[in-house]
Amino acid sequence: MTLPVDYADVQAAATRIAPFVHRTPVFTSSTVDHELGAAVFFKAENLQKVGAFKARGATNAVLQLPESVPGVATHSSGNHGQAVAYAAAIRRLPAWIVMPRTAPKLKVAAVRSYGAEVVFCEHADRETAAAAVVERTGAVLIHPFDNAAVIAGQGTATLELVDQVPDLDMIVAPIGGGGLLSGAATVAAAQDPPIPVIGAEPFAVDEAYRSLRSGRRLAGVVDPVTLADGLLTGIGARPFAILTAFDADVIRVTEASILEAALFHLQRMKLVVEPSGATPLAALRTAPERFSGRRVGVIISGGNTDLSWLEAANRL
Repeated sequence: MTLPVDYADVQAAATRIAPFVHRTPVFTSSTVDHELGAAVFFKAENLQKVGAFKARGATNAVLQLPESVPGVATHSSGNHGQAVAYAAAIRRLPAWIVMPRTAPKLKVAAVRSYGAEVVFCEHADRETAAAAVVERTGAVLIHPFDNAAVIAGQGTATLELVDQVPDLDMIVAPIGGGGLLSGAATVAAAQDPPIPVIGAEPFAVDEAYRSLRSGRRLAGVVDPVTLADGLLTGIGARPFAILTAFDADVIRVTEASILEAALFHLQRMKLVVEPSGATPLAALRTAPERFSGRRVGVIISGGNTDLSWLEAANRL
C-alpha cells in the first residue's frame, strides 16, 4: 500500500525548513525515570517557533507553494493557526485564520501578531467557514493535519529525536487530528529496528482511540469539552491510513491526569507546557507497566497557554 508520506518526504522537509525552525532540546527528569522505572526523554517542542511543533508542518507546506499563490488560509484552535501565519510571513503572503470563538485569547493574539487576519466561527463550523474564506480570497487551504506536506513537516520532530537519543524503545506523542503522530510513525517505522509509537488522547475526545481499534475512521466527538484544546479534532484520513499501516496505539487519559502532568512539567521541570502537550506524561503515568525498563521518547507538542488551568491543578 502506498502511504501519503514516506521517510524521504520527512528528510526533504527537514532540509527545507531548517533555516526557519529550531532544533529543539531534549530534557530528562530523574523523578519521572524513578517513578516509571524507565528512561524518558522529553523533546521540547514547546520551545519551538510559535511555541509548538506546528511550525514544522505549516512551514514545510507553505514553502512549497507556487510563487503565484494569492495567500493561505486554515482553520485552527490556535497553534496551527499561529504556524500558518508565521509561515505566511516568511513568504510575505496574506493569511486568513479561521478560529473558534472559544479559542484562547493568547493564541488569537499570537496569530494576529504575525500579521494574519482572524475569522471567528463556532467550533463545529470551522471547515465550512474556512471553505468560505478560500472561495472569497482564492487562498490555498493549509489543512491542520490532513495534508501530506504538513505531516512530513511534523515528522521532522521525531527525525531530530531519534538522532538526539539513540536506541529508543518507543515514542509517545499527543494525538488530535493525527499529523504529529503519523509523522512520528513514518520516521519510527524507518528505524532499525522499527520503533512503536503511542498516541496520548483525552477520554473526552477519544475518536482516534476508537477509530484505530475499530479499523475504520469514526466521526469526532460532538461538542467535546477538554482542557487539551489543541486536541479537539477528529483523526484525519491521511493520518489514519499511516497510523493503521504502522499499528500505532493510543492511551486515553483523564482531565485530572492531564492537569497533574502539566503541573509537574511546570513545577519540577520548569517547562511551560499547555495541557495538550502534557498528555504524553499523563499517558505514561496511566499505563506505567507498558514503559517500565524502556527508553521512551516523548514529544511535548506545545507551550502556548495562559495558565488558566493552574488554579484547577492546584486544587488536585
